[in-house]
Amino acid sequence: MAVISLSGGAKLERYLAGIQANVTKASKVDIGFMKESPYPDGTSLAKVAIWNEFGKAGKKNEAGDITGYQPPRPYFRNMIAKHSGEWGEQLSAFLEANDLDAQIALNKMGGIISNELKQSIHDLVDPPLAQVTIDKKGDDKPLIETAHMYQSVHHEVS
Repeated sequence: MAVISLSGGAKLERYLAGIQANVTKASKVDIGFMKESPYPDGTSLAKVAIWNEFGKAGKKNEAGDITGYQPPRPYFRNMIAKHSGEWGEQLSAFLEANDLDAQIALNKMGGIISNELKQSIHDLVDPPLAQVTIDKKGDDKPLIETAHMYQSVHHEVS
């Protein structure tokens, strides 16, 4: 039987403790609409983001017409479907490049995913806007009228 002798265990323990400290500096990154920032008319940003993503039921008016209906425009789900397969490899590369510092790596991932979410908002064209909406706002671009929602995309690391 071979005997292996190791020395420097305290140095190894300090090194491993340093790695553990870096890896546990942060544990998650949240991406989306972090702070409630209402529209000028008081409408909740969170409500608008949810209505845009999942749609909004309409109501019948006195004439029997349905008003206020909004179809789903899944900018968030589209972004996840398009990019989520890349995130693990990207996070791994950021951890490796930054001495396993989770705070730095997750912050970089948050920046990337926030930009992907903004791009998804920008790129969404289907379903198209109703003609009445196009006439009201002056263009046919869904999701961007005041750019408030678009500009409110952020990330937070914790």
